[in-house]
Amino acid sequence: MSDLAFWTGAVLLCACALAVVTARSLYRAAYALSGVLLLTAAFYAGLGSPLLATVQILLYTGGVLTLVVYALVVSRGVTEAGPARKPFPAAATAALVFGALASFGRSVPAAIPSAPSPGRELGMLLFQRYLVPFELLSLLLLAALVGALMVARLERAP
Repeated sequence: MSDLAFWTGAVLLCACALAVVTARSLYRAAYALSGVLLLTAAFYAGLGSPLLATVQILLYTGGVLTLVVYALVVSRGVTEAGPARKPFPAAATAALVFGALASFGRSVPAAIPSAPSPGRELGMLLFQRYLVPFELLSLLLLAALVGALMVARLERAP
């Protein structure tokens, strides 16, 4: 990954993340979150890990974000956020977390020794030998989601 591509992606990622936390509409925050998740997948792909990029897109962007938007539509709840209640403690906490991450980043060695990655073997196992249990798990999660929606509808009924 070239330096220009990295820094362009980093700026876009930070802009989308900022849009997630500052958006007044929950729908706009969800769209900005999709940008964050897709850019994270692009970073994984740029670092030479196509399995992580694919899982990022399928699981988080495709699955979690779909559930977030679905929950917003079904709940018919408040879609406009109120004003921030305590911006100064939140900013101080964010600065502390950023400082801790930056100090950790400085302690990481510049060249990480290469070791055989189990990613390929894990992907082959997951999508060949354990494909049926993987798909059954997705059906189980879908059934749990439909059941939760049915229970929520029964509780709201007059």
